[in-house]
Amino acid sequence: MRIQRIGESINVMTKTLGRAMRDRDPKPIQEMACKQQEKGVDGLDINIGPARKEGESVMEWMVKTVEEVSALPLSLDTTNPAAMEAGLKAVTRGRPIVNSVWLQPEKGERLLSMVAKYNAQMVGLLWGSQGMPRDTDERALRAVELVQAANEAGIANADIYIDPIVIPVSVEINQVVSSLEFMSLSVDIVPGTKSIVGLSNVSNGTPRHLRGILNRTYLIMLNKYATLHSAIVDAFDEELTRVATTGDMQSICDLVWGIMDGEEPDYAALDEKQVQYAKTARVLMGKVLYADSWLDV
Repeated sequence: MRIQRIGESINVMTKTLGRAMRDRDPKPIQEMACKQQEKGVDGLDINIGPARKEGESVMEWMVKTVEEVSALPLSLDTTNPAAMEAGLKAVTRGRPIVNSVWLQPEKGERLLSMVAKYNAQMVGLLWGSQGMPRDTDERALRAVELVQAANEAGIANADIYIDPIVIPVSVEINQVVSSLEFMSLSVDIVPGTKSIVGLSNVSNGTPRHLRGILNRTYLIMLNKYATLHSAIVDAFDEELTRVATTGDMQSICDLVWGIMDGEEPDYAALDEKQVQYAKTARVLMGKVLYADSWLDV
């Protein structure tokens, strides 16, 4: 199954682009939009963060700036509801995605009403009033509650992307495993919805040279049951693109999925790349304690 890729790189946390947003300098932002589009992504995420100051004008300007150079669908990413609505009003091409909505009193209802009002789609984040779900069962419960609330607001299941929440492997391995477990159940729990992850979160805080193998391996693991519809990703990781779109890494996928099913690989029979994926899969399953040196052990 081909996984839709949404480019993650238009982000206020990026030093150059954060400055461009503050200075209303369109050039770096438009260059990044074009570069990601050239890499074949299916959409662009525009992340302006909390945007407590001038959030509405920032998001409106960002949408218009990106739409000048790209017709790709936009995912609007901010925790500021007013900024979100300003962005939705500014979109003129296609249907935007509200990234994201979770069950928070008043704020959640406000965002759901925006999704319906502007004929948008939404990312349903499995975050509750008490924070992170504790386990797979709680993820399932929150998914059902969120979809029910969205349906009551007039939003169809087909317009809902469910995000199980991806946590850095270096922080909490049980949550990494729980998100994997949820993916195997999601089709039955909330039928008709789509799934999405912020993939690079799994490697946050790890050394830069290790982030790619973590992201790619986790993408393969999340899609074991062909249930992952979309991922917000690094558009410039060529091997990740192959994993998501071309199907020419099936032997690697089969290796990782076999490990998930309990198979023990014969490392002596594997090539260097296969060994890297095999070792990384065991880390992401919690079979091996995470350490920055796991590939060297």
